[in-house]
Amino acid sequence: MTPKRKQKLFVILGLVSLAAIATGLTLYALRSNINLFFSPVQIAEGSAPIERQMRAGGMVKEGTVSRDPESLNVEFTVTDYVSDLDVYFSGILPDLFREGQGVVVVGELQESGRFRADQVLARHDENYMPPEVADALEQAGYQPSDFKTQGKTADSRTSDG
Repeated sequence: MTPKRKQKLFVILGLVSLAAIATGLTLYALRSNINLFFSPVQIAEGSAPIERQMRAGGMVKEGTVSRDPESLNVEFTVTDYVSDLDVYFSGILPDLFREGQGVVVVGELQESGRFRADQVLARHDENYMPPEVADALEQAGYQPSDFKTQGKTADSRTSDG
């Protein structure tokens, strides 16, 4: 190999190495900013990471919203009508937040199994189910329409007894 070819080879290897290092560092930096979505079923199965920023969503279960009168602390349960996820949040809730409402919470799953929300997003009416929740249920073999009827049945049982 001639010295000129050897020099070109080292330059090309150096550029490829720098590009690989830059790509690796970029992906590592972006990894910490990704908010993956998990449904209560997936969290109950143990697929969700603990103490890592993520999104979870479902419907706010009827009768589970508990507000602390002396602070902005709120506790409620998010359900996909298969599994439940206990959520606690400290802050001002959106105007459209209410029981039986579709909601997405952004925060961290704690070791205790409770979800500490940093942000609560709510919208639409009681028939709304966030697209991520509907997709997650369909992937698990469930139909969102079945859960709405099961939720109404469960609510009528709890109000009767």
